[in-house]
Amino acid sequence: MAGLTRAPFRPGRSLVLAGAGLYFLLPLAASMVFTVDVPGEGVTFDAYGQILGAEGFTSSLLLSLELAAATIAVVLLLMVPAMVGLRLSAPRLRPVVEIVCSLPLVVPPIALVAGVSSVLRWGPEHLASTPLYQTFVAVQNPSFPVVLVLTYVVMALPFVYRALDAGLRAVDVRTLVEAARSCGADWPRALVRVVLPNLRGALLSASFLTLALVLGEFTVAQVLGFQPFAVWIVTVSGSQAQLSVAVSVLSLLVTWALLLVLAAVGGRRPISRTDSRK
Repeated sequence: MAGLTRAPFRPGRSLVLAGAGLYFLLPLAASMVFTVDVPGEGVTFDAYGQILGAEGFTSSLLLSLELAAATIAVVLLLMVPAMVGLRLSAPRLRPVVEIVCSLPLVVPPIALVAGVSSVLRWGPEHLASTPLYQTFVAVQNPSFPVVLVLTYVVMALPFVYRALDAGLRAVDVRTLVEAARSCGADWPRALVRVVLPNLRGALLSASFLTLALVLGEFTVAQVLGFQPFAVWIVTVSGSQAQLSVAVSVLSLLVTWALLLVLAAVGGRRPISRTDSRK
C-alpha cells in the first residue's frame, strides 16, 4: 500500500541481535554435540534415552516442581494483595516496598543461606524444651523442606514485584475496584473477579520467573543438604557427564518452550461480549 513505509534497515541493531544469538546458541550447540557425539561410536542419543531411567531424576524433579508450586502460591498470596493495597491506599510507600523487595538482589545467596543455617542451628539448641522444637524439625523434612520454600519466596520477591508492578501500571486498578464495589462486591470478590483477570500476563510472568528460579537454584539447597533438581544435576555430573549435560540442555529447551507459551497466553486478549457480536 502507498501509505505504508518500510522501516529503515539498521545494521547496528542487526549486529547486536546476531551477537546475542551467537552468545546464547553456540554454548547450547556445543553442549548438544557433547551429548550425542561419543568417541568411537559416532552420533548416538543414548544420553537422552537414559534420562527417565536415571536414579534420582524423577524424585528430584518432582521435589523441585512441588517446591516451585508452593513458592509461587505463597509469594503471589503475599504480594498481590499487598501490591493492590499499596496502589490504592498508600502509594507514597511504594519506594519503601520497592527497596525492601529489591534487597535479595543485593544479598548474595551464600550469605542468605549462611543466615538461614545459623537460625536452624540456633533453634534446636535453645528451644529443645519448647513446642517450637518440632517446628524446626518439620521445616527441614527432606521429603518437602519448607525452609527452602521460605527462602525461595524471599529470593523471588524482586522478580515478582517487578512483574506485578508492570501489570498494575498497565491497568486502572482504582477504577476497576470502585466499579466492582459500587456493584455490591466485597474486597475479596473485587480482587478475584475484577483485578486478577486484568493481571493475567503479570501473574504468568511472575509465576514463570519463580519457576525458573526454583528449578535452577543450587547454592541454598546444596548448603542446607537437600537434593532438588539442580543439585541432582551437579551430583550426577561427577559420574555421568553426558547425562547431566543432556538433562541441562533438555531443561533449557523446555524452559524456552514455556517462555514462548507464556508470551502467547499473556499477550492474548480476552474476548468480550461486544467483540463476539462483531
